[in-house]
Amino acid sequence: MSVITEIGGPTSWMGPDLQDSDEWILELAEPHRRELLAALASVEDAGLDFLEITRESFPLPRVGPLLRSMLDDLLEGRGFVLLRGVPIEGLSERQIELMYWGMGLYIGICLPQGAEGTDLFAHVRDEGVDRHANYGGGLLNRHSGALPFHTDTSDIVGLLCIHPAMRGGTSTIVSAVAVHDEIVRRRPDLAAVMYEPWWFDRKRGDGPDSFAQCPIYAVNDEGRLFGFYGPDLYKTAQRGEHVPDLTDEQWEAMALIDELNASPEHQLHMDFQAGEIQFINNYSVMHSRTAYEDHPDPALRRDLIRLWLTLDQDLNIPEEFNERGLKTRSSAFAA
Repeated sequence: MSVITEIGGPTSWMGPDLQDSDEWILELAEPHRRELLAALASVEDAGLDFLEITRESFPLPRVGPLLRSMLDDLLEGRGFVLLRGVPIEGLSERQIELMYWGMGLYIGICLPQGAEGTDLFAHVRDEGVDRHANYGGGLLNRHSGALPFHTDTSDIVGLLCIHPAMRGGTSTIVSAVAVHDEIVRRRPDLAAVMYEPWWFDRKRGDGPDSFAQCPIYAVNDEGRLFGFYGPDLYKTAQRGEHVPDLTDEQWEAMALIDELNASPEHQLHMDFQAGEIQFINNYSVMHSRTAYEDHPDPALRRDLIRLWLTLDQDLNIPEEFNERGLKTRSSAFAA
């Protein structure tokens, strides 16, 4: 492995510097909203299901280029965008999902979700699940507790807010690059540990296929940093018969990255409102959520729709990341 150095650049940012800025917020105008509703009506009139929808059948001459333009910020800039003004008012859950799906087609390819890999979406809402009750299932989106900082399994993750929580549920993000660079400055010995392969849990049951290896950090031949972090995935992987115990150095490395992620100087906070979509580059941004309290009216309880997107382009991903995630990136291209 080459010498580990600081990365810097536009993907390295500190949350307080951006918190009061609107440069990471994109607002849909009324013509954009009308266009989205018209595209939704066209696929409904044609009776198309999700996998039958194409860009041609979901035409977005104004919104489409706007969505594609976000890739510059997601890949070359800060690594996140908040899109406001999606016209979900008065729509059914299926109609919202159809619209969201059609928008996603202009960004990338949907990567299936869920333990079985058959779900097109995941609803992030409280279903009373004990987060510690089932190591083998993907249940972290189905309770109201706080989530640790982590990355998702796709290139890009989108979270569309249908209803915010009555209290709490704040989304907090940090620059994985800024945290990496602080680790390099503070503890280069632990930075080296993070570049080594770590066993993680793919949540596919208890067989050997449920466990794979990936470093927390890797750098490609262009000097771009890629991050993958899931503290729960490392801990639950310990149930694998062939998975070695986490070392003292790995525990210390996790403690340091968690400490830096929790530092206010790194954090940027978002309290989602209905009709907002947070898009995140999972290689350069880590995200978490505070615990939340739901509205007593079931119709108003917190509900986000998660969409995993794989980009149909060569990202020059380091070889060490080939097995990253709960689903491999190549699975998105398997026809």
